[in-house]
Amino acid sequence: AQLMESGGGLVQPGGSLRLSCAASEFTLSRYMMSTMSWYRQAPGKERELVALSTDGGRTNYSDSVKGRFTISRDNRKNTVHLQMNYLKPEDTAVYYCNAYWRGTTTWGKGTLVTVSS
Repeated sequence: AQLMESGGGLVQPGGSLRLSCAASEFTLSRYMMSTMSWYRQAPGKERELVALSTDGGRTNYSDSVKGRFTISRDNRKNTVHLQMNYLKPEDTAVYYCNAYWRGTTTWGKGTLVTVSS
């Protein structure tokens, strides 16, 4: 099972990006029953949870992104998105997709987001 992130890049402060995470090789049932999350790791800092979406449809966000980021799932394509608006320089980090299912955790390789003028 693999997770493949895409959509990172360089954006100016106040701009937007949309990250995508494709859960290739996941069966539909495994994807539907997984808690899908986005984490990020800035240089010199620990990896932190940004947003999650449970199989029951509950979402949760870190305080630092609440109101600016939105996590969503496209269950037809086994894909989870992270819409990031009003980006700040402190949002600069490598963003990782995570899937948790029945005690098994899967990580993607990450996509770099740089917010700079």
